[in-house]
Amino acid sequence: MIKATTPPAEFEAEFINGLKAIFEERIVFNQVLGLKITSLLPERVTARIDMKPELVGHFSYNRIHGGVISAGLDAMGGLACMAAIGARHMDEPPEQRLHRFAKLGTIDLRIDYLRPGIGTHFELRAEVMRLGSRVASTRMEFMGPDGKLLSTGSGAYIVS
Repeated sequence: MIKATTPPAEFEAEFINGLKAIFEERIVFNQVLGLKITSLLPERVTARIDMKPELVGHFSYNRIHGGVISAGLDAMGGLACMAAIGARHMDEPPEQRLHRFAKLGTIDLRIDYLRPGIGTHFELRAEVMRLGSRVASTRMEFMGPDGKLLSTGSGAYIVS
């Protein structure tokens, strides 16, 4: 017998707007990268980085710098943790859930560079593989404008 599963609850506009403000405005380095959230779901988050001259790592090919890829994927792993934590505590008001991220921090990060990062923009995706009481494990992807996978990442984050 197949058991019906309940789809994850969707976030309220107040929570989404608050999380976007934290991620896109209050984390100033994300502004430097140009990271913009495009989708914020409990089970998966996506964002976009538009290519600009400040992000070039190899001037001959106009390739994005590997540090931008790494920092972007790390930020996305953290965002996925924020979404998963927010989803776990849907019984709390949005404002209270937004204060749960104070102790969030990266404790391990691995990036695999698969192809050169060349393009006008890039899509970043992340999901939490396991959310424990103290540590969360994530998986991230960095895609080119054509949808081709350019880099992957996995991270561990302290969540309490």
